[in-house]
Amino acid sequence: MKIGIFGGSFNPPHNIHKKIASELIQKKYVDKVIYVPTGDNYNKPYLVPAKDRYNMVNIMISNDEALDIDDFELYDRKYTYETLDYFKNKYKDDDIYFICGSDNLNEITTWKNYKYILDKYKIIVINRNNDNIEEKYKNVIHVKLDTSNLSSTEIRSILETKNYNLLKSKIDKSVLKYIVDKNLY
Repeated sequence: MKIGIFGGSFNPPHNIHKKIASELIQKKYVDKVIYVPTGDNYNKPYLVPAKDRYNMVNIMISNDEALDIDDFELYDRKYTYETLDYFKNKYKDDDIYFICGSDNLNEITTWKNYKYILDKYKIIVINRNNDNIEEKYKNVIHVKLDTSNLSSTEIRSILETKNYNLLKSKIDKSVLKYIVDKNLY
């Protein structure tokens, strides 16, 4: 089986996060996608608590058996290579793919043990913001999907205005209810 590991802050998760995973499965790049939300110690501003981000992803994917979630990064800071090794040990007979946006690939040389990652794992890169990515790394699969450039930053900006009608096509309604009920943003 081909398993895609989809890491991120998911702050909050939105429809494009789910669409990426679903299209990768539909187009046979992977058979299953596991979301791995980052923990609270991830150096990103405006993060709501990790447990809430985990719960929102879980709500978003609850009706799709090919999508799963894991809390591996939730409580301790992990580097990408550690996360990938964890899943390779957990799914010994399966191929592990790391799913990331082209913006992340542009910064890969700053990652801890990035040469190890590039050598040992396949990376599925989703083009974002019309990035032009050179094909200079082996084991990198460039995928063009029909997705918008919707971002969690944009979702948070709309949430601040409390104009929830603008979010109907951008975020799962159960996730939106969770956000409103918990007053997260």
